[in-house]
Amino acid sequence: MKKRIWLAIVFAVLLISLIACSNDDTTEQTTSDEENESEDVAVNKEGYPIVDEEITLSLMAPGTGLADWEDMPTLQQYSEKTNVNFEYDTPPLGEFQTKLNLAFASGDIADIIFGAGTADLTPGMEVDYGQQGVLLPLEDLIDEYAPNFKALMEENPEIERSITTTDGHIYALPAVNQHPTSAWPAGPMWYNGSWLDALGVEELPKTTDELYDLLVRFRDEDPNGNGEADEIPLIDVQMNSTRRWLLAAFGMKEWGIEEVDGTVRYAPASENYKEYLTYMNKLYDEKLLDQETFSQADEQKKAKGQQDRLGLFPDWFSFFTTGQTEEEAINNPMFHPLTSDVSPEIVLPGNPGISRGAFAITSNNEHPEASIRWIDYLYSQEGRDFFDQGPEGYLWEEGEDGMREFKELPAEYESSEDYRGSLTPAYGITTPMLVDLVENAPRSDFDLFIEEETKAKVDPYAETAYPLVYLTDEEQEEINTIEVDLESYVEQMEAKFITGVEPLSNWDKYMETIENMNIDRYVEIYQDAYNRWASN
Repeated sequence: MKKRIWLAIVFAVLLISLIACSNDDTTEQTTSDEENESEDVAVNKEGYPIVDEEITLSLMAPGTGLADWEDMPTLQQYSEKTNVNFEYDTPPLGEFQTKLNLAFASGDIADIIFGAGTADLTPGMEVDYGQQGVLLPLEDLIDEYAPNFKALMEENPEIERSITTTDGHIYALPAVNQHPTSAWPAGPMWYNGSWLDALGVEELPKTTDELYDLLVRFRDEDPNGNGEADEIPLIDVQMNSTRRWLLAAFGMKEWGIEEVDGTVRYAPASENYKEYLTYMNKLYDEKLLDQETFSQADEQKKAKGQQDRLGLFPDWFSFFTTGQTEEEAINNPMFHPLTSDVSPEIVLPGNPGISRGAFAITSNNEHPEASIRWIDYLYSQEGRDFFDQGPEGYLWEEGEDGMREFKELPAEYESSEDYRGSLTPAYGITTPMLVDLVENAPRSDFDLFIEEETKAKVDPYAETAYPLVYLTDEEQEEINTIEVDLESYVEQMEAKFITGVEPLSNWDKYMETIENMNIDRYVEIYQDAYNRWASN
């Protein structure tokens, strides 16, 4: 009897324990399911907020130092609109690449990389970290959650080809520039309009011979009217701004790798380049090109411009060099592309309008769908206007006619750009957005002048010198080995050939040196990459 009672007690204890364990398992499973549900936040594919429950992500971007990102009204209002909040890590521009590399190396990388650009998030890094799984492929997310960016790719197929890596994935979104000045190959060149008026010039040069004749008149006929022979017909700093325009006159689109009818070549190893050097040496020898071109800084160039000593000069806008007002600068016409005996048709390099590496989502991000919807707004006209100029009430307010009216700047800011940089992150970095004219913004006479000059002298001719391609790891390693010495040598020799320190009779020796730098393999790699790009 006692034995039966004891067995019953043991059985009851075991039963209670099993029931308790079962309840514990059920509780743990319920808790786990609840946690998973809280992490699996539903994303609204249309309208706002993007998520009904607030989420917080980490974001790493280069900072310009004008304001802390958490204090920027643009980001604050967009967080309220979307329910997507951020913890920002914004090291200074000069330190960003180092900090980004350290974050990748440690694995402690932010959920989103924003505004890096190809200088910091290089094409090689996209491929490398994408294939490692650190950067997420974005093409499926774009299809489902990014209608604005998808529409841009459909309108311009070159966008998708330019951001699709060698393994067929998209690991980073670009800045897409559709602004009227986006096709400019670099800062334009401008003629001194008052000099043209003084000399009675009615038509701008269209050939290299006509340009030479005009530069001679600038040198000899005292167009600034001060009675001194102080005129500088053509100026630059290290040839960094005028080079592309003048190379184009001799049939070249780039000072390096370029594509011509499907064939890739290295322009500084061509006969066209030799003709360019011959022409520039003539200008330098006859003091038509500033004798300090290879020794001065930009500040010296601007000082000469403000003394009315320049006839043809580069800058983004002419008044940056001359110190004139916008109204006065309208009298300074943009340089017209030239032809020459070796290039009878106009050739002009154009900017592709695509800046890669601007936005990436990492594998640490638990909300990639919400992240891609968050950024897609910036690729719409409304979103880019909002991010470009901030919300109403700061930089601008809407007038009675529906047009934006710019407000008076706060006393602590010297320029509207400095103030804008404190309102929005779309300042001084490669912002992942559509770059275009702001809708309903006032257009000045100078704005209209720039558009008209661009439409007449750039848009009809500009074409990309070489497309945005991706190289394999092995190809990039070979390119890096060849490129450093090659570019340094070519740059040094250009200055020597133009100034006459090295006579052009030594051209064959120059070519032999380039060939010994493995230039054939260098071109072959870029030809293979071009063929892959063209076949997509």
